[in-house]
Amino acid sequence: MSTPHPDTYLDAPDTGVAADCAHCDAVCCRLTVVVQPEDRIPGHLLEERDGLTVMARDEEGWCVALDGARMCCSIYEGRPEVCRRFAMDGPYCRAIRTDYTERRARGIELILH
Repeated sequence: MSTPHPDTYLDAPDTGVAADCAHCDAVCCRLTVVVQPEDRIPGHLLEERDGLTVMARDEEGWCVALDGARMCCSIYEGRPEVCRRFAMDGPYCRAIRTDYTERRARGIELILH
């Protein structure tokens, strides 16, 4: 599954519920995060996939930088640029949350490749 470009969701549905990272399932922390050369991410948090350097994921599919106990990024101040551009409650965020919610309601697992 490839991650669509955020502009794909400029007309994402408005669910009427604002996203709040403190009360979110952190679906964005399960997306593939491509790391650019200018990002200064420690090597133990990275992996190579399909010729790209990406943030590694744990066995459950979460970004390894996610602090699961607090549901927040453990490298927030030094996170990759693509994560910095991800707007909480922006169109892409809402679209991903909507897709995730609909899949859960139908009993479909979020599958990551």
